[in-house]
Amino acid sequence: MKILIIRFSSIGDIVLTTPVARALKVQLENAEIHFCTKMAYASILEENPYIDKVLVLKDSLTDLIGNITNEKYDLIVDLHKNLRTRQIKARSGVPSKSFKKLNWQKWLLTNFKINHLPNIHIVDRYLETVKHLGIKPDNLGLDYFIPEKDIVEPEWLPETHQEEYIAYAIGARHNTKKLPFNRAVELCDKINKPIVLLGDKGDKEFGRRIEEFFARGSDEVEEGLERLNKKTVIYNACGKYNLNQSASILKNAKYVFTHDSGLMHIAAALKKEVFTIWGNTVPLFGMYPYKTKFTIFENNRLSCRPCSKIGYKKCPKGHFKCMNEVTFDFYLP
Repeated sequence: MKILIIRFSSIGDIVLTTPVARALKVQLENAEIHFCTKMAYASILEENPYIDKVLVLKDSLTDLIGNITNEKYDLIVDLHKNLRTRQIKARSGVPSKSFKKLNWQKWLLTNFKINHLPNIHIVDRYLETVKHLGIKPDNLGLDYFIPEKDIVEPEWLPETHQEEYIAYAIGARHNTKKLPFNRAVELCDKINKPIVLLGDKGDKEFGRRIEEFFARGSDEVEEGLERLNKKTVIYNACGKYNLNQSASILKNAKYVFTHDSGLMHIAAALKKEVFTIWGNTVPLFGMYPYKTKFTIFENNRLSCRPCSKIGYKKCPKGHFKCMNEVTFDFYLP
């Protein structure tokens, strides 16, 4: 059976679909599994042994539909379900099954705080899309395969971070998913261990400010910090590594701190213990770390949260209490 899975974006959403690809490949006899995504995210899937071919959406949807038609698929599994996937299914004529997005239920929760969402992780909802094929959850979690060329060796990091470090993924697509500077500094101080900051080029300046805040200077400063048992040393890796290399850094971290972001799901795929910080979004949407040990930090005392299923540039209310008043309650041995 030849099956095409479609999920165009983004990083975390694509990682969350990997159990579907694995289950189809392993549980169906002679299954050939292809995956269609945007060019920017193809590297997430290229090393996945459960995916036989990656198709990419470039500039022309018509060209992609032509390629899909030529492949003569038996089934399209639509895990994105938007206008473009509807066009693909209609114009290719391939039988299909589509993921139930529950947009109405999410709208009720964000606008009226009425929760009619099922108490089920989005991965298990993805798997329900192929339940008619006899597919069952294997409970093995998410997949993320790092190419050998992108493995980051310990000696590539500063000497202070070569034996042990904590990874803190400071980025997220929307600002209301990210801690403001003063809270990020507070978190790093509480972690009190060598920290590698991860993010893309857009996070580089924010990371530089954190790194600068904790910068060591004179011997007198070092001695004072030692007396206070201050062990936070920052390495700002934002923008210095590609996605797979960042995943390699996550894999070697003792613990991972992250916002509701793609790196959160990559950390879960790598079976790391994850500490997750939630702002305007909520775990109730069903996208918390899957099949790994995790801790959630969120402010549940707000009537305005969640304010969006995605996020904003700034807090719609102006106070940003979801991040400004969240409590960091943890202990790292």
